[in-house]
Amino acid sequence: MFKQRVITAVILVLGFLGLLLSLSALHFSLVVAPIVLLAGWEWSNLMGLKANRHKLVYLALLALTLVLAALALNLFGTLNSSGSFNISLAQNLCLAASVLWAVIFLWVQGYPSSAILWSPRPILGLLGLLLLSLTWVAIALIVHLPHGAWLLLFAVVVVALADIGGYVAGNLFGKHKLAVLVSPGKTWEGFFGGILLQCILIAALSPFMPEKITTTMLVALVIPVSLYSVLGDLFESMVKRHSGVKDSGNILPGHGGVLDRIDGLIAALPLFGLLFLLLSPF
Repeated sequence: MFKQRVITAVILVLGFLGLLLSLSALHFSLVVAPIVLLAGWEWSNLMGLKANRHKLVYLALLALTLVLAALALNLFGTLNSSGSFNISLAQNLCLAASVLWAVIFLWVQGYPSSAILWSPRPILGLLGLLLLSLTWVAIALIVHLPHGAWLLLFAVVVVALADIGGYVAGNLFGKHKLAVLVSPGKTWEGFFGGILLQCILIAALSPFMPEKITTTMLVALVIPVSLYSVLGDLFESMVKRHSGVKDSGNILPGHGGVLDRIDGLIAALPLFGLLFLLLSPF
């Protein structure tokens, strides 16, 4: 299982880097859309939709949401120079997503009592549409910024380090449960292991940053994004636990489904885009 997990991870990393560094911001945004739709299919399973026709209707709603978002952001206008990407709208949407995740944090804290608020199928379906489409908006925003490919790579590294630190420290030292009713495998030791890796990342990058980007700015960007990635992981674990499933899917050998790999990114990327624009001195 471990070998299979590593092989899948290497393939995913190489594929991600190849697409990110070779495609334009527009084309990368478009390539990500089918992945979002695949995550939407898995979300329909967590909602308890059984019939394929019902899942396809949900997928069509998600696709329509992505198209409307692309039009509102003037994504296609960047192709023919009829206008620029609407960064202001994207920033506001990332703010809305970050606020929604703050509410979700309260739901995670209050589980299982909070399930009455979010578990009804219509609400869970709406949450999926919002969270997945806003994740796509955040990706489109980040890659359309100057040096956007490297910014997105940086954001992904932050989330990956939170996950790796949690996994390693949790397995080596984990004793105190972080959220036993939501995800029994998560521990406080793993949580602080992730934070430790973020501190190492900040210390490693600080000497190479332009003078306008201070260590304080890096801390203000990296740490909250890391915390939100943990929240995303916990939220998906909570939904899976409530739905009675172990993995969101089985498309990724050794990893489960797409949602199982991007749960941290779903929460972290909108906050990353928002904070970067607020903190950037440029």
